[in-house]
Amino acid sequence: MIEEQIKKANIEAMKNKDTVARAFYSVLMNKILLEKIAKGQRENMLADAEVSNIIQKVIKELNDEKENYEKVGNAVEVATLERQLEIASSYLPKMLDADEIKSIILSLEDKTVPTVMKHFKANFNGQVDMRLVQEVLKSL
Repeated sequence: MIEEQIKKANIEAMKNKDTVARAFYSVLMNKILLEKIAKGQRENMLADAEVSNIIQKVIKELNDEKENYEKVGNAVEVATLERQLEIASSYLPKMLDADEIKSIILSLEDKTVPTVMKHFKANFNGQVDMRLVQEVLKSL
């Protein structure tokens, strides 16, 4: 489970006094906890797909923050955010590329947009960018 790995990595970061990693894990664990509270299952672990979705949202936020620091020329913060992005990316499953998406779409009997999108959401959640699926589908 990804959530357990994150908790162990957080403890390691505390032991190693790694403030950059520790800051990232704190934010990520808080977002996971908020999701658990919203679902009313604070004691249970979230599924890996749900944790992956949270990580993807955090990555998007970190990228936005990094862009803003690049605009003002703060190289120290940019480097910190790049390290946090590397840490976050290490927890995500391998993402499907356009060729893999195309072959999956071609193997489906019904190639209508709603059916294809439902198929990818159900079977490849957290492993695929849904915008890329839509672009590949339009190109067919």
